[in-house]
Amino acid sequence: MFENNKKTYSFVAEVSGETDKLIHANYGGEMPVITLRDNIFFPGTVSPITVGRKYSIKTLRKLERTDGMVALLTQKTPEVDMPQTEDLYPIGVAAKLVHSLQMPDGSYNALFQAFNRIQIQELRQVGGSYEGIVTTMTDLMPGRLEQTEYKAMLAMLKERTSRLMNILDDYPEELTQYVNNMEPSTFMLNTICSYLPLTIEQKYELLSSPTELQRLQQAIQFANNIIELMQLKRKIENKTRSDLDQQQREYFLRQQVQNIQSELGDKDESSVRQEDVNNLKSKAAKKHWSKQTAEVFDKELGKLSRINVQSPDYNVQLQFLQTVVELPWDECTKDNTDIARAERKLNRNHYGMEKVKERILEHLAVLKMRKDRQSPIICLYGPPGVGKTSLGKSIAEALGRKYVRVSLGGVHDESEIRGHRRTYIGAMPGRIIQGMQKAGSSNPVFILDEIDKLSLGSVHGDPSSALLEVLDPEQNVAFHDNYVDLDYDLSKVMFIATANDTGSIPRPLLDRMELIEVDGYITEEKIEIAKRHLVPKNREKNGLKEHTALRVAKPALEFIIERYTRESGVRGLEKQIDKLFRRVALRMAKGELEHDHSISAEEAEELLGKPIYSRDSYQGNDYAGVVTGLAWTSVGGEILFIETSLSKGKGSKLTLTGNLGDIMKESAQLALEYIRAHADRLGIDSRIFENYNLHVHVPEGAVPKDGPSAGIAMATSIASALTQRKVRSGLAMTGEITLRGKVLPVGGIREKILAAKRAGIKDIMLCRENKKDIDEIPEQYLRGLTFHYVADIHEVLGFALLDEKVKNPIVFTFDATTAA
Repeated sequence: MFENNKKTYSFVAEVSGETDKLIHANYGGEMPVITLRDNIFFPGTVSPITVGRKYSIKTLRKLERTDGMVALLTQKTPEVDMPQTEDLYPIGVAAKLVHSLQMPDGSYNALFQAFNRIQIQELRQVGGSYEGIVTTMTDLMPGRLEQTEYKAMLAMLKERTSRLMNILDDYPEELTQYVNNMEPSTFMLNTICSYLPLTIEQKYELLSSPTELQRLQQAIQFANNIIELMQLKRKIENKTRSDLDQQQREYFLRQQVQNIQSELGDKDESSVRQEDVNNLKSKAAKKHWSKQTAEVFDKELGKLSRINVQSPDYNVQLQFLQTVVELPWDECTKDNTDIARAERKLNRNHYGMEKVKERILEHLAVLKMRKDRQSPIICLYGPPGVGKTSLGKSIAEALGRKYVRVSLGGVHDESEIRGHRRTYIGAMPGRIIQGMQKAGSSNPVFILDEIDKLSLGSVHGDPSSALLEVLDPEQNVAFHDNYVDLDYDLSKVMFIATANDTGSIPRPLLDRMELIEVDGYITEEKIEIAKRHLVPKNREKNGLKEHTALRVAKPALEFIIERYTRESGVRGLEKQIDKLFRRVALRMAKGELEHDHSISAEEAEELLGKPIYSRDSYQGNDYAGVVTGLAWTSVGGEILFIETSLSKGKGSKLTLTGNLGDIMKESAQLALEYIRAHADRLGIDSRIFENYNLHVHVPEGAVPKDGPSAGIAMATSIASALTQRKVRSGLAMTGEITLRGKVLPVGGIREKILAAKRAGIKDIMLCRENKKDIDEIPEQYLRGLTFHYVADIHEVLGFALLDEKVKNPIVFTFDATTAA
């Protein structure tokens, strides 16, 4: 006995004469009855069954004790638990229990040896089990004249069965060999009848045949039918496979079913189609869409009902209708207008960014007053890593809206925004409609990430132009996606675009958005962000969540920021803090660090290695012509030194070095021309300009520098060099100059001020109009600094230059011709 897949096969070695005695036995009379759900025994065969019903188990236990005969009868309907006489096929077999084994679930596996055929006459229940009166049915043997035909047909059946088993994959090789080795006999006939893949009704038809010759004829016919069916299936498979190309393999199985139905003449697919139609109708009934949309949907649904299910167009149409019903049509979530709650959430998740937070709270206030769902279209721009994208998620949480993000970086096809027309293979809606479908509401917070990275026009169209309709409040109330081909309202969506550089965004697109600059973080803000967010996050990330006393001291955080990062955001800072905690975890694992404590700057350097960057510090006023200026960079404020030196020469020559841009070079020329024009007022001998060359240098020549804000610093540096007067100690300055000597305001004041404070500067000179920028800086950042506001160069030089000369000043000498 062996098993293959879900079928169990049993066989016994054929012994000449013994099987004939079993098949033509004469058992009958009164005996126990076991009813079978889905199996039929043939005389002489051995087969296992599973016994699970209580009355059948009781009969089985009785057979184990008495070693008696039992009648095996098959039910017409397997689902009946307590069958009556009319529920059973009248013809079965008398059998004897060979072996039984109880299973863990309480059922039994029992092996029975079948004997002669019987017919039930009476069935009754006795003591909780079945008993019956059966009569013997004799299998009529072929006559002497029929023997030759009988043997020939047995050989044919054997050949057909062997061929069938080779075609089908359900039969193991051992069974095929067993059948091939059998001698042609009645036992072989009955064994094959039990193995043929037939229905219970067909097997009963074989069992009930009055003569063995008729059973043999029917078995051959059934075997031939199965072989023909399998050959037809193979033919259909080959035909289908030959018609398919590389792109059609996806629906190979559906095509195969279609061909089978075509051969059988069965083309009824209405049930599948009706189920899809009903499902779409039930979803559409819940939608709050316009009359026009409903009419289009009903029209397209009617097309679906007329398309063959196996046609590729059916799936295209079905996908379109599913997209339409899954879109939110005027299904909005309720905005949470609790301004205090929204402010708490924004402050909890993000430090700083006051302008953005203020704009969101203003929108909430308008919602609370007007109940108007018209949402603003905002563009957050600033350097990388300052939290523009994550801020969008916090805004959605604060408003109580759904959040959707679409990355536009590298998008070069207009269809990515507006969708493909359904006439194309593989057509799908654009990213805007896909995002709305994902959100499930008509008023989500929709992030258009990296909008400045859009490709600006190609052979596939211009995606930035496609966004004009999305981001225009006058047009997006009826946004048209090529795939959906219906007007869709986007006016309730809060679009928030993010960008690093607005210069690469087309002007018409930029004009449709409200621009809010997200500045880079200053060191003080980075320290707070690290303390509130980055340190707890990375402590937990590295398995140190329980070590709450393990902290990073504020001086250590400042040291990491200043000496290991050079950025506007905090991505690099987070990497360094992550590295710090990894090193701490390693030491704890080795047992080198046993207690939690606050990590100092010295320990941070030991864990992170030698610092990567260095910060400039104030260098004093011992040299003439050296002035401290203030500069803004993308990673924060910096101090820079303007150095001017004089050399004997023909004069009228100005040399500029330090990788300066055109604007900065012009500032140096303006400063020199102004000082030359006002030399008498400044006490400068005009002959110096004819006999000495000037060289202005800004250190760190590998770093490009440009901008007008070094104007007053250059003028002061040139004046100090020409007069050999000291520059006031602890002074830094920033401001643009004009040819008339006016001082103009510049930007980046906050970053410059904090850079000056870190460098030990005490006095800062800047344009009078920049006072408003100083007033916006928190008071704690201004402590220890004195501001001097000026309007022209004379005020600058009057305060910046001391009467005291530098040590070892240059003694200017002139040749006789010049002196004369």
